[in-house]
Amino acid sequence: MSNTESSKRPTHRVYAVRKTNGEKSLWTQIGAAWANQDGKGFNIKLSLLPIDGSDIVMREAKDEGDAK
Repeated sequence: MSNTESSKRPTHRVYAVRKTNGEKSLWTQIGAAWANQDGKGFNIKLSLLPIDGSDIVMREAKDEGDAK
């Protein structure tokens, strides 16, 4: 992990989103992302990788209590 990543909080969170039949989609946090210094991309760290066809969604990070 670079110094930039280790010294800053993630700017985005990464989720696997699984659609369910008739129910709300199931959102599981699987990683985090940091904006590159030049502002043209992101460094993404995943702790899990979905293999069930779930969508991968990156959302702007909010306060710790907020899920999405």
